[in-house]
Amino acid sequence: MNVSLIGGTGFVGSHLIDRLVEDGHVPHLLVRPGSESKVTQPEACRLHPGDVTDHRALDACLAEADAVIYLIGILREFPARGISFDGLQWRGVERTIAAAQRAGVTRLLLMSANGIKEGGTPYQHTKYQAEEAVKASGLDWTIFRPSVIFGDPRGRMEFCSQLKKDIIDSPLPAPLFFDGWLPTEAGRFRLAPISVRDVAAAFSRALGDPASLGATYPLCGPRAVTWREILATIAEASGKRKMMLPAPAAVIKAVAGLLDRWPWFPITRDQITMLMEGNVCDSTEAFKRLGIVPTAFDAAALDYLR
Repeated sequence: MNVSLIGGTGFVGSHLIDRLVEDGHVPHLLVRPGSESKVTQPEACRLHPGDVTDHRALDACLAEADAVIYLIGILREFPARGISFDGLQWRGVERTIAAAQRAGVTRLLLMSANGIKEGGTPYQHTKYQAEEAVKASGLDWTIFRPSVIFGDPRGRMEFCSQLKKDIIDSPLPAPLFFDGWLPTEAGRFRLAPISVRDVAAAFSRALGDPASLGATYPLCGPRAVTWREILATIAEASGKRKMMLPAPAAVIKAVAGLLDRWPWFPITRDQITMLMEGNVCDSTEAFKRLGIVPTAFDAAALDYLR
């Protein structure tokens, strides 16, 4: 199958290319000029220069496609540099839908996110808008909603390696965020990290599964873990010990409100909000349907951090 990837040079895209090639598919990648070195297995892919704002590049990328997968997602926006939630997580999906309709491509798979909602943070809201656009497109769609994703970053941004860099390797104690002023619940909100290989397998297997048409699959790891446990696991995998201290979210958000406009500041107000909302789900049926045995989140699975 010819599969067009929009966002194929990113973290998830690099692993998805490996899985698609392994399963006998031919990835067609939309690649921004200068990003050719980020392509995994370029000899097995067909590259189309351009970006998601260029309808001619999209048309070329989808010209021979049997299906298209939209992967683009960002954690922070910098509108002055053309990096915005609205443009990349919603409008880019709309442009891809239009290109698919022009090319006669009827199959579209979307990487959304667990915990999205209308009226949430800009990240959550634009992901919600993208889902609504896909559902109204008339295409044969499948939506995936992963929790936080871990795995070998291959030089890209990834959840655990970013936390290692910003928190575990820092000389400061690790922050255990909590609401209010009493730290009784510090660091106890839960997430369910999922392996990037499991996410890639889900996309590839859904391509040939008629039961996935019109389905929305939550993708969470097999165990929900607290923020404290996540930091402890990353520290263990890194061969380190880390002091942790309660940190009032209101104070951290106030600081972030002053500094998160600059890329060097490690976290934004909205990221703290979304973290503390938690990010868990039950993916038992999704994994059963797609034939996936999910990878446990533990120090052994994070050996790439060394």
